[in-house]
Amino acid sequence: MKYAFVLLLCLVLWGTAECKKKNVLLIFGDDAGFQMGAYNNTVIKSPNFDALAARSVVFKHGYTSVSSCSPSRSVLLTGLPQHQNGMYGLAQNPHHFQSFDTVISLPVILSKNGIRTGIIGKKHVKPDTVYKFDFEATEEEYDLNQIGRNITLMKETVHKFLSVNDSRPFFLYLAFHDPHRCGGTLGQFCEKLGNGQPGFGVIPDWKPAYYNPEDIVVPYYLPDTPATRQDLANMYTTYSRMDQGIGLFMTELEAAGYLDDTMVMYTSDNGIPFPNAKTNLYEPGMGEPMMISNPMNKQHWGKYTSALASTMDFTPTILDWFGVPYSDKSRKLTGRSLLPVTQNPDVTDFQRVFSSHNLHEVTMYYPMRVLRTPEYRLIHNLNFPAPYPIAGDIFGSPTFHDILNRTDSGQDLKWFKSLRQYYYREQFELFDLNVDPQELDNLASDPAHQKLFQSLMEELLAWQRVTDDPWLCAPSGVLMGGTCQSMDNGP
Repeated sequence: MKYAFVLLLCLVLWGTAECKKKNVLLIFGDDAGFQMGAYNNTVIKSPNFDALAARSVVFKHGYTSVSSCSPSRSVLLTGLPQHQNGMYGLAQNPHHFQSFDTVISLPVILSKNGIRTGIIGKKHVKPDTVYKFDFEATEEEYDLNQIGRNITLMKETVHKFLSVNDSRPFFLYLAFHDPHRCGGTLGQFCEKLGNGQPGFGVIPDWKPAYYNPEDIVVPYYLPDTPATRQDLANMYTTYSRMDQGIGLFMTELEAAGYLDDTMVMYTSDNGIPFPNAKTNLYEPGMGEPMMISNPMNKQHWGKYTSALASTMDFTPTILDWFGVPYSDKSRKLTGRSLLPVTQNPDVTDFQRVFSSHNLHEVTMYYPMRVLRTPEYRLIHNLNFPAPYPIAGDIFGSPTFHDILNRTDSGQDLKWFKSLRQYYYREQFELFDLNVDPQELDNLASDPAHQKLFQSLMEELLAWQRVTDDPWLCAPSGVLMGGTCQSMDNGP
């Protein structure tokens, strides 16, 4: 309602030219990384990603708030870290991981302020009362492989949403299920779904792109083996489906007359589904492609920014765009609006991002708290005595099976670390990313870095306090009334 009032006042006082309706289209990849030309991948064919980047400010240092599907989506849609909104792990019904009933999400806030909201694709957050959109086409009504990967169906649903005769501005959230692994008879990356071969159906708008494994760019954090190269090649093919989908959606936006008054945002939930990436909070798991197309600042389109940004910043950014205040009086947003970056990509005051992880699947308890600065990453592994848990889709992947087989047979892993190093981590990890981009030299116990370590730890703990982190006092206490109290004192 407030937005409608402000728009009416704007029209009366200044006229229509300065008061164009402003919409938001948020596109979200699923386990999607930097495999696109806009991020210097010279092999993959990504013309539509690259076209979106050319009309955006592109973040060289975009990060997820948590490297796991449901928790990451909960942060995107609330602006609150997973330990504050309650979405501690994957939203699977038997395990009841879901946000607190009192959390007020972005679509609910916007809807109450006269903005039409819609979601098309993967939702995977609970409860529905918290994450309520006016228009919903998700796995709750459709097969997820169709509403999240069938770009023709997704295009038709976007058309349906944009064709509604409704004068309100809109927020449309398009959430792919690609390139998330698929498994089963469809292949590890669902690269065969809809490709026209017998048994796999047809996605009319998709022209699959195929890749020679020998041409693939193997990132430093993966073993350079035939198994990994084929695994990545299959993933590249699913990127062509997502890329062509983005082209379709942008065409629909333009045909509906909204291209020049809609902010378009793109990012992903976590790193690609490979070892050292997804569920990890090292650079390959925490780093995300991120771009924002602000039609009010076209002079900065195609520019790259060194500002550090997080998916935790998306809710504040969208609220800022619509001029809508955050309405949850019991919680505080610690993210920041990224609109200043789209207005000046050279800003220098976006220097900190935080991440928080507790679980992926219910058996995978490995809480981490992370601070990333332009030079350093500090990781606190709260359950460090335990081996690092491997997500099911990664464990079942050809790449990880190859690592296991090579380890058992004593072969060269062709990897930058051993399996034991991957499983067992120190309580604190501190990396100088300028001199050690692969994050192999832990400086947390280095005497020469103790002053820095203590300073970064104080920053991390201060953020945990502000966000009411229940794990702040682990393992010997619990946070009550803003202070740590021993659990040994009894009830």
